[in-house]
Formats: sequence, structure tokens, C-alpha cells
Amino acid sequence: MGLDRIDAVILSALQNNARMSNKELAAVAGLAPSSCLERVRRLTARGVLRGFRADVNPCELGIDLQAFVSVQLSQHSRDTVEAFRTHVSALRETVGVYHVAGQADFLVHVAVRDAEHLRDLALDAFTTRDEVARLTTSLIYEHVQPPEWPNYAVE
Repeated sequence: MGLDRIDAVILSALQNNARMSNKELAAVAGLAPSSCLERVRRLTARGVLRGFRADVNPCELGIDLQAFVSVQLSQHSRDTVEAFRTHVSALRETVGVYHVAGQADFLVHVAVRDAEHLRDLALDAFTTRDEVARLTTSLIYEHVQPPEWPNYAVE
């Protein structure tokens, strides 16, 4: 990977608090702020740091139901997989797309207003696709995220 101890410190600190200022991060890493900023830019350019996100409470936005939609494709060609992945990734209800092994080919995490919205999404965005052979929907009752997850260990 080509990461050194200081890069590991920077990554760990940002995973714990992505909102810390560059000055605070530099102090944690033992660097001058300009050197720290350059390292963060380099880690971002290399794709090690993929972004910084705000954790938004979906219920406060009227999104009261989340589900996993398990999708079995009718074919397993590269074109079919890529077409489906592109389609579901563009849906505003999609939270995450997982291409998986097993009975399902994809798990699609969706967030919707209510059961009617989920039904309409399944009928309009999934079952109308030629590449979809079967789908199963599992409601998410609760999502518990450990306070420091994901904090990838870098050594």
C-alpha cells in the first residue's frame, strides 16, 4: 500500500473525526499544517481517502422505512451485471449496492417514505428490468453502527 506510520495516524484520526481541522490533524500527526494538508491531498488523490460525509438522520427527512432488496439476475454476463448496477446506483432511494455471491446477485439497500413507496419502487424500478429474474425484500427494523465503525486498521 505504501503507507507509512504518519499516514496511518492521519487515517485513524480522520476515521474517528472527519470534521477535525487541518491544524488539529497536524498536531495529532506531529506535522506542520502544510505538510499534513499535503499528505491528506495525496491520500485523497491515491483513492485511499474516498470522501468525507455527513451522517444524516433519514427519519428527520421523512424517510421512515429502509429495506434490503435481494436481486437474482436472469443472466450473469458482465453487460447484465453492469447495466443493473448502473441502474440501481442512479435511483435516489438507493443507499448502497452490494454485488454478492450466493443465491442473490445483488443486495440493494434502499430508504423510502413508507410501505407504499417501497412497493412502487419494487414494481417500477426492479421488476420492470429485463435482467431481474427474482427479488426478495427484507425490511430493516434497526441499524446499529458501532461508534468507531468502520475504522480500518493500518499498520
